[in-house]
Amino acid sequence: MIERWTDVLAIAEEQWGLVTRHQVDATGVAGTTLTRHVQRGSIERVAHGVYRIRGGGEPDHLELRAAWLQLEPRIPAWDRIPADGVVSHRSAATLYGIGHLPADKHEFLLPSRRQTRRNDVRLHRGNLENDWTTLRGLPVTRPRRTSADLLADHEDPGAVAQLIADALRAGYDEPAAIAAAIAPHAAAHGLRRGDGAGLLHWLLDLSGDPDRQRWLAEPGLDKTPNREAVE
Repeated sequence: MIERWTDVLAIAEEQWGLVTRHQVDATGVAGTTLTRHVQRGSIERVAHGVYRIRGGGEPDHLELRAAWLQLEPRIPAWDRIPADGVVSHRSAATLYGIGHLPADKHEFLLPSRRQTRRNDVRLHRGNLENDWTTLRGLPVTRPRRTSADLLADHEDPGAVAQLIADALRAGYDEPAAIAAAIAPHAAAHGLRRGDGAGLLHWLLDLSGDPDRQRWLAEPGLDKTPNREAVE
């Protein structure tokens, strides 16, 4: 049994000190053994079916990581693919540390419709293509996709503008890529349909960032939106 518990510890070591009940069961460790470890305080329950091994430092974004593990509790983190769930929307912005939108729910993007019993988790349906990357060990939408998703969710344009400015300053994305991603939302903000460059220009003007002119100096972005159309 000691050898089997070592298997549990090995899984947790590759998952920020976290392990799911399904993963414990797969090692052959009895549920009573897991319960004893909880009672002794060597591990703690951090979410339904998700446990943290005590003794190491607490990982950042602990609750977000636990919620992500819950999406596919049988699959170890290293074997997951984007279709198993990608951090998105406000949660993605929080993971990057950009913008100032509070992440009051854990948000994930999946290719098919899913439901959850947790009222603090929100699951979105959408195709990802190449609009994701890995950050701090978690799959997350790139700022270009995060910005587009937030605009589609009718978030405050000023808040999205700040997120974009922060992402560009940190080098997480490129102006032209963001312009292309947010282009479908140009008409909703009073601009010509598909005018991603104009929408980016307007948003960066809203941000008031002193570097906005430098970011907008890329080919195809040197234009001024119709201010009357958006005000």
